[in-house]
Amino acid sequence: MGSAATEGNDTLLGNGVVGILAETCNMWERRAPLTPSHCARLLLGGGKNGPRVNRIIVQPSTRRIHHDAQYEDAGCEISEDLSECGLIIGIKQPKLQMILSDRAYAFFSHTHKAQKENMPLLDKILEERVSLFDYELIVGDDGKRSLAFGKFAGRAGLIDFLHGLGQRYLSLGYSTPFLSLGQSHMYPSLAAAKAAVIVVAEEIATFGLPSGICPIVFVFTGVGNVSQGAQEIFKLLPHTFVDAEKLPEIFQARNLSKQSQSTKRVFQLYGCVVTSRDMVSHKDPTRQFDKGDYYAHPEHYTPVFHERIAPYASVIVNCMYWEKRFPPLLNMDQLQQLMETGCPLVGVCDITCDIGGSIEFINKSTSIERPFFRYDPSKNSYHDDMEGAGVVCLAVDILPTEFSKEASQHFGNILSRLVASLASVKQPAELPSYLRRACIAHAGRLTPLYEYIPRMRNTMIDLAPAKTNPLPDKKYSTLVSLSGHLFDKFLINEALDIIETAGGSFHLVRCEVGQSTDDMSYSELEVGADDTATLDKIIDSLTSLANEHGGDHDAGQEIELALKIGKVNEYETDVTIDKGGPKILILGAGRVCRPAAEFLASYPDICTYGVDDHDADQIHVIVASLYQKDAEETVDGIENTTATQLDVADIGSLSDLVSQVEVVISLLPASFHAAIAGVCIELKKHMVTASYVDESMSNLSQAAKDAGVTILCEMGLDPGIDHLMSMKMIDEAHARKGKIKAFTSYCGGLPSPAAANNPLAYKFR
Repeated sequence: MGSAATEGNDTLLGNGVVGILAETCNMWERRAPLTPSHCARLLLGGGKNGPRVNRIIVQPSTRRIHHDAQYEDAGCEISEDLSECGLIIGIKQPKLQMILSDRAYAFFSHTHKAQKENMPLLDKILEERVSLFDYELIVGDDGKRSLAFGKFAGRAGLIDFLHGLGQRYLSLGYSTPFLSLGQSHMYPSLAAAKAAVIVVAEEIATFGLPSGICPIVFVFTGVGNVSQGAQEIFKLLPHTFVDAEKLPEIFQARNLSKQSQSTKRVFQLYGCVVTSRDMVSHKDPTRQFDKGDYYAHPEHYTPVFHERIAPYASVIVNCMYWEKRFPPLLNMDQLQQLMETGCPLVGVCDITCDIGGSIEFINKSTSIERPFFRYDPSKNSYHDDMEGAGVVCLAVDILPTEFSKEASQHFGNILSRLVASLASVKQPAELPSYLRRACIAHAGRLTPLYEYIPRMRNTMIDLAPAKTNPLPDKKYSTLVSLSGHLFDKFLINEALDIIETAGGSFHLVRCEVGQSTDDMSYSELEVGADDTATLDKIIDSLTSLANEHGGDHDAGQEIELALKIGKVNEYETDVTIDKGGPKILILGAGRVCRPAAEFLASYPDICTYGVDDHDADQIHVIVASLYQKDAEETVDGIENTTATQLDVADIGSLSDLVSQVEVVISLLPASFHAAIAGVCIELKKHMVTASYVDESMSNLSQAAKDAGVTILCEMGLDPGIDHLMSMKMIDEAHARKGKIKAFTSYCGGLPSPAAANNPLAYKFR
């Protein structure tokens, strides 16, 4: 419907007519931005000087927690057609084809981080000249988000996990009161769900829990709204909260109980709230934990959660914000070691639903209808049942909607105070500052605060072909790490302006944006310049910006911006390789690269097999890496090699290099291979990879055949050597007239240097 809007629709902005969208993104999404009671107050004016709108048109929905008839009784109009509305509001983003031009929209857009998956939405917003207001960006005077569902996620998440905990304990041979508890959405209200938890609490207080599974310790990570919501439910149960350092003491009771085989029941649970100071320690034993230093320099700290906290946890309730630059909370190896030592961990309730994040083995989200999976660390396997070894995991990403009624009421209590202002103005400039700051786009353009989005979007590493080099013709570069309130304080704008004004360029290597205004954001920028003087000027200006917003930790002031500058690298901008003879290009400068480069550079031309060595040309090896320094360190001391800087996302530069060689060896992650293979096929160059073949690579098979190009995949250890050894054994068995009844292959573990006397003589170099 977007472009088909009638002429003169620009006059609809500020007309006081509000539309409420029907949510279509998920079958479980039953929340509404305004309840019927909120609508009634807005239509009536809520008092003499209360906020008021002229009309409210509600799209019909049979899933919404409040029925259409309730909105109608409140004075709303029910219609699919929202074309008369100047302001249209929802919870989640609408379908692109339903966006009307020249209107104001308010919903959670998830676009201000330049999230790739939501850029089509932003493009549509700009195309249709929509005024976009994002709830996530509306903050109060205290800097905290005004519109959020965090506590409801915590409440629903813990109730859902208690429901599954009862099933898990039953599969382990223990009947507990948790078994009678349903999931959050099974109750008509939050109060009813809490009442059910209280019934469980009374059972525990009266009859206790089996000593064989006690003490049951719930560890909550973080202290934000999500954690507060989860703790609110936990506190309904008989409990005692203990500090982290007290965990070993209460754990001794478990050991004594097992030794005595006591049948005595236990009548309470234990809770422990941990923060980053409990999860890491400074690498320098003379230094104490410092939150500001940790956020600015996480590389100075080492993880200790798996040693100090996890060995005593029965349940980990993960509520904290995490970024990849921080140490993980718990990885797969640590979990396996914990399980081998008899750790009581039964499950993980990951309310943050941070896939592949702080808890490494949470590798997928779950749904409300199937909220759990079981991870077995001994086999590194995932299962959909509750029976068997391992831990059960909950990772539902839409938890607040399970309490749709209360969540809508809470949200609408705040939004209803803002709607009249949003519905009555034609220009964002007419709004209060806290609403102006939440306006991402207006009249087909990004507002000044969000003009950084295209710059971030155009410089993010992307698997799609890039039209230009992110650092075109820049001889000097350095990696700049920025952490702090980059987006909510809009310091990222100032940083990028500094770089571009000085004549430099940047490439966004990594970006982690805080989920709330309490959380820090982090960006890594590869900053380039033509000469060292320009680069020094940029570094000095960024340092001044960081000092200006650094805060005073001793005075209790929070650091708004921290800066870390890497080593300045110098590299050749001309990647033409002026060497005779055959050439091989190796992409990636990791640990596998150097042995490959040494072997190939010392070996005669593999294409001249069968001729005398003195007639064979020497192979020249080119090692290309995103960072020149890494490539140079890899080929250091190896003759017949060249190091060069290359971003494989820059298809133009990649093509220039590939055109100069006979064979390309990709040692990059498998996700990059399809784009590289496409270039090799186009230029008729052969290719070798060490990774598994995925669908995107398989789809190139016919194109490679048509071009006469050989693409040899799965030529590593696993996959690769393991396949060859397997086929050798199978062929030998067949040659002896044997029959294969079963075959199991174990591979992938890298022995430590101390255990290098293994059959493969293989170790981590």
